[in-house]
Amino acid sequence: MRRLPGQSLRLGLGHDSLSLVRVGRVFGRGATVLAEARLDDARDPQALAEALRTLLADRKLAGWPLSVVLADELVRMWQVAPPPGAAQPADLEAAAVLRYQALFGALPAGWKIAADWQATRPFLAAALPMALLDVLEQTAREARCHLVEIVPQFVAAMNAWRRLHRPGAWFGLMHGQVLTLAAYDGRTLAALRTTVVPPGADRDWLESHVAREALRVGVGRPERVQVCGPAPRNWASHEGRLKFGCTLLDDEGAGGQSAAVRLACTGSPA
Repeated sequence: MRRLPGQSLRLGLGHDSLSLVRVGRVFGRGATVLAEARLDDARDPQALAEALRTLLADRKLAGWPLSVVLADELVRMWQVAPPPGAAQPADLEAAAVLRYQALFGALPAGWKIAADWQATRPFLAAALPMALLDVLEQTAREARCHLVEIVPQFVAAMNAWRRLHRPGAWFGLMHGQVLTLAAYDGRTLAALRTTVVPPGADRDWLESHVAREALRVGVGRPERVQVCGPAPRNWASHEGRLKFGCTLLDDEGAGGQSAAVRLACTGSPA
């Protein structure tokens, strides 16, 4: 497959689906879906390897840069408060491991931890299964792609919208029926909260949910919530809704795309 300047590949990996998308605006075109597939369970390394090889087979991808976006249910994410006086990377890594153990009940054996390491303020950390990473790296080598990054969807979304994130606003990602919120106390990341959104959830539900999460986290209710992904349109602010503002960052253009394609396109430059 011929690669034009600025083009790259993005692979979306959900727990039961895969998608391969070409991104980069060329002649007015944005994202192009190249392939989609179902799989039994992304946590099964053998099944995942077979599905990936089938998806990439005969596509002549040698030399293409490839980014992988993982569904958040395949990873573990949490907020880490750096220890007082942290001066070395090992101090931050130890804090992340201790917090992981407290949240998930075990040491992160078989998981690789990555984070936005910060010594002066709380930061977001994520653990990715080593078995899954090994399959992705091996498959990319076989296809002779340049594996640029492997990133959870929530992190990809935060990075994509970072410049538009208002100080103090909570940031949210809607994927499927799951809403993930990064709660902030001023400019400080206070917690990461995930919930299943019930069918028909309206603005009243969102206001109640945000109020409950603020109480649980121990921070004030935000003045604004910024949500990306296919969120209900009636969550957006309108006259008479004054508890907090809600901005829907995505337009409605992705409404016809499958969840796997939206996953692959999260944070895409296209």
